[in-house]
Amino acid sequence: MKQQKQRAFLKWAGGKYSLSDTISKMLPKGGRLIEPFAGAASVYLNTQYSHYLLNDINHDLINLYQVLQHDAAQFIADAKMLFTPEQNQAEQYYLNRQQFNDSDDPYLRSLLFLYMNRHGYNGLCRYNSKGGYNVPFGKYKRPYFPEDELKAFAQKAKVTEFVCEGYRDTFARAKDGDVIYCDPPYVPLSKTASFTSYAGNGFGLDEQADLANAAEEVTREKRVTVLISNHDTIWTRKIYEHADQIKAIKVARTISQKGATRNKVGELLALYKPKV
Repeated sequence: MKQQKQRAFLKWAGGKYSLSDTISKMLPKGGRLIEPFAGAASVYLNTQYSHYLLNDINHDLINLYQVLQHDAAQFIADAKMLFTPEQNQAEQYYLNRQQFNDSDDPYLRSLLFLYMNRHGYNGLCRYNSKGGYNVPFGKYKRPYFPEDELKAFAQKAKVTEFVCEGYRDTFARAKDGDVIYCDPPYVPLSKTASFTSYAGNGFGLDEQADLANAAEEVTREKRVTVLISNHDTIWTRKIYEHADQIKAIKVARTISQKGATRNKVGELLALYKPKV
């Protein structure tokens, strides 16, 4: 009997729900799956490893995951109170956003991060140069409260370690038998189509090339497999030229509000196998 696919509880630009089957088939068996770019964690939710290590440079995201890991029932009850008609008003949204930006309380920020993800424009996650969350109100009729998805995530979090660090630090944690899946901020298809600053840190072409280098290095030094996803461009085909396998696919964009305007774009999956 085929296991039902699990959706992430967050909306996320570049989320991998639609691709998770394809990615899972390319990932080998192993003791632990490591994700240096966790995002909404759709691959994590739709794979079956005994242990997981999830990293993301976005501290608010990892904080939310850790809160869910330790106190899911209370968090879900409190978050549900933010999904009411009164909270789905522009004025209230901006008050909540300001409260988020003014607060350093991890629990409050985790509640408001989920609230803004579901009530903000297009599920975007974006910060200004001062680190303030600045996504505008989304104007949805009735934002969905992902209770079942939160519970599923909290259950899986019992066998997961969450960290917030650079991807190189996460690679350094890999041990023989681990599998690494990388979903970095994608190489933009145009000069204006970049979501790379969502954590306040740019992820430019130098970082893209360094990530490919990191995959080559770890597979030479340890019995570790690495899979990287990205846009299919001349640049990415060049930096992944030493991969053991390249798979090219067409994927529908999922971040646009109007479904009819979503175009299919080319994606690459680059697999690096252990050399030891």
